[in-house]
Amino acid sequence: MKTILFGFYLAITLWCLFSIVMHGTRPSKSLGWVFVVAVFPFAGALIYYLFGMNRRKFKFYNLKKRKERLLYDESRLQKDKDGAISAFTSNKAKKLSTLIQNNSGIQAKSGNKVQVLHTGKETFDVIFTAIKAAKKFIHIQYYIFEKGELQDKFYTLFKEKIAEGVEIRMIYDSFGSSSFRGKLKKRFRDIGVKAYPMMPLRLNSFMYTLNYRNHRKIIVIDGNVGFTGGVNISDKYIKPVSDLGIWEDLHLNLKGPAVNSLHLIFCKDYYFASKEELLSNPKYWTESNEKGEHTVQIVASGPDSDQPAIMQQYIAMIHQAEKKVCIANPYFVPGIAVLQALKIAAQSGIEINLVVPKKSDSLLAKYSMFSNFEEFLKLGINIYLRKDFSHSKVIIIDDEIASVGSGNFDHRSFEHNFETNALIYDKKIAKEIAIEFDKEISDASKLSYEEFKRRPFGQKLIEGIAKFFSPLL
Repeated sequence: MKTILFGFYLAITLWCLFSIVMHGTRPSKSLGWVFVVAVFPFAGALIYYLFGMNRRKFKFYNLKKRKERLLYDESRLQKDKDGAISAFTSNKAKKLSTLIQNNSGIQAKSGNKVQVLHTGKETFDVIFTAIKAAKKFIHIQYYIFEKGELQDKFYTLFKEKIAEGVEIRMIYDSFGSSSFRGKLKKRFRDIGVKAYPMMPLRLNSFMYTLNYRNHRKIIVIDGNVGFTGGVNISDKYIKPVSDLGIWEDLHLNLKGPAVNSLHLIFCKDYYFASKEELLSNPKYWTESNEKGEHTVQIVASGPDSDQPAIMQQYIAMIHQAEKKVCIANPYFVPGIAVLQALKIAAQSGIEINLVVPKKSDSLLAKYSMFSNFEEFLKLGINIYLRKDFSHSKVIIIDDEIASVGSGNFDHRSFEHNFETNALIYDKKIAKEIAIEFDKEISDASKLSYEEFKRRPFGQKLIEGIAKFFSPLL
């Protein structure tokens, strides 16, 4: 029996090591998985199978990519030229927009109106007002669609709009919205909401989908109004439900040609979840009557993408900065490439300001973040700790270009999650977001290099352990 068990252990260990060597994406991450598989017999192999395997090359994701490309090519021929920018006066904007167009396939669009929403209450007040004005359809996509006051409000409004003949389609992440099932889900479907999970946690696909989540936050109403950013549908954004208090976040209200870019992402994901094809129906594609002055480019990235677009966007923005980089992110656990970009910028005389929350909903993420801070502080990077939990995912360069969205600075957002950011090429909007950033700094405590390096040995040890496992996040 022992011989059989040892043979089985040896076989699965060798299989894991072969898979890591052949399909690993980064040496640091591969070494981490080798350690897990070697140190934890059987359990390590199971953990690697669930969370570590590179499934981009597998049939599940290749099939999704082929379908998306087919649908995307059909729609792009007709609509992707609306409001498209052919040239920028700013060289940094030109290079950045070209990168995003090549890695995401989405062009920068002019003629948009952008409203920055600074709190959860403001965000949902504007969303509910827009829903009430809907005439044709409401398309909604969220990572978290959580039971509570906000979900009840959506239900009430959806019921009213469906009675008026408005179509409502919804997709949600089956893990992030794990409570949205059973009676909760049935009551929405009973009033006519077409609600589907992205990558449902089912027995026949559990092993292939568990580690890949749809982290996007998108609402498109009548093709004219769009919302995206970092705010989920959860009461934690409007009232304190834990010791983290009310979560702070930034969200965007968009009107204009960029809404079609958001809608394209929704329609592709919706097709994957429901098999209902919307892209070829002109009913869902209308030219916006809004005539704004802002240029916006949507960035979309996921495990089925050819390139890690969100990571490349962040690295490119850091490299393009000439004076200042401002970053606010609750899960700042970037890989080597992003860390090196920040170090190069800091040593080149670029002012780097980083805002992270002092308390976190993830201890592993918190101590992984802190593990890099001593080196950052030594290089002159300014680090500020917020007392309140800030969930914003923001990067601003030179008060000229700003990004707001769902993408964190961690391996999960870069490689495993479906994410969406909005890049805004506009000094006025960038400055507005920068002012909000400065407010966060004013309410935060600035870390001192001399004080931080004297932190207790126990904390340093925890940080070191967390840093070792950070490539696996």
